[in-house]
Amino acid sequence: MSSPENSPPVLTHATPAPASEASSPASGLAVWHGAWTTPVMRPSAAPWFETWSEQGFTDQSLRQVVRIHSGGTQVRIRLSNAYGHTPLHLTGATIGRTAASGAVHPDTMRTLRFAGSPSATIPARGRAVSDPVALPTEPFEHLTISLYFQEATGPATYHQLSMATTYRAAGDHHRDPSATAYTDTVRPAYGSWYYLEGVEISGTHRLPRAVVAFGDSLTDGFGATIDGDDRYPDLLAQRLLAAGRPRPVLNAGIGSNKLLTDSALGGDAGIARFTRDVLDQPRVGTVIVLMGVNDIQQTEDPARGAGREATPVTVQQLIDGHRALIRAAHARGVRAVGATLTPYRGAAGWSAAGEAVRAQVNEWMRTSGEYDAVVDFACALDPDGTGSIREGLHTGDYLHPNPSGYRAMAYAIDLAALGQ
Repeated sequence: MSSPENSPPVLTHATPAPASEASSPASGLAVWHGAWTTPVMRPSAAPWFETWSEQGFTDQSLRQVVRIHSGGTQVRIRLSNAYGHTPLHLTGATIGRTAASGAVHPDTMRTLRFAGSPSATIPARGRAVSDPVALPTEPFEHLTISLYFQEATGPATYHQLSMATTYRAAGDHHRDPSATAYTDTVRPAYGSWYYLEGVEISGTHRLPRAVVAFGDSLTDGFGATIDGDDRYPDLLAQRLLAAGRPRPVLNAGIGSNKLLTDSALGGDAGIARFTRDVLDQPRVGTVIVLMGVNDIQQTEDPARGAGREATPVTVQQLIDGHRALIRAAHARGVRAVGATLTPYRGAAGWSAAGEAVRAQVNEWMRTSGEYDAVVDFACALDPDGTGSIREGLHTGDYLHPNPSGYRAMAYAIDLAALGQ
């Protein structure tokens, strides 16, 4: 539920913290960095496209492709059963460099083990971290993770919107370099990721601390190119590398997510998932927070069918929610960068009252000094101050940027504002 006005929300742990914090190089142990992540969600039916989350998997192989933002000499993955009600039995898993259309370069395929075993049982509401495997990687390489589930999984913990193609095959094909058996994909291929929560790398030296982009569909990347890796966090990571400041940018966005309220469609509220999805990532240095437009403009949850009108969110409630995130970040030594709420005049959920709330929250963000720095995404998408995303920068719905809009967002960020 939304927090009462003038009462700051409480942050909670959704799942246990991962066992992935880096060790000191002096200890002789590997130093692990986040190279890719996605927030997990409870199984649900997406109103816009098919997913496999509610049916889960039985005697099926799943092949998922991700692009990492940092390289190293070893790699490991995190799998989550955070929303499972029964243990998840993973029969086998591999990782390797991606070839075309779901295939894997054969000489790079590695078997993943868990505590020495090629299979794993992940408890309900738990997670598992694989053993490290030697696999040299470079920034912006694509890796393919293949999972085989012989037994029925039940409904699957997943991330609804991947903007990347995920492949499914009948039977055990997790060791296949070719994609011949992986004939099943979701069309349109907005895609989802299942059970996969993170990819971590280690190498010969310590990398700068990660930036985590925390938000809703504008961070998740709805409207970006499918399999194109042109969401704003992707482009920000490329800017950092080109500027000689390489840092992983971990995408912790969830489409339809709200800052203050849980949603069957949009996942746990931002204030509830912030610890798990941001602060518990390995070696986090900075978070960029872009949250609040859905609290303002979504009065019902499409996944629930015919909706009931919600009490409109207030300026004070949103400010208190942002303050809770700032306090939590600072308590863990993480730099907090606020992003102004983006315009949406012309979108289905726009109202004059909502626009007034957005303007007041943005004024607080720009002038209060409570965030360590502010990124003005509203100005980047609406430089003339019309209240609408400029033509040519949105998908046609006046809410979601297109690839050009995401580029404008990424280039609006002062790299110095992200800290060291």
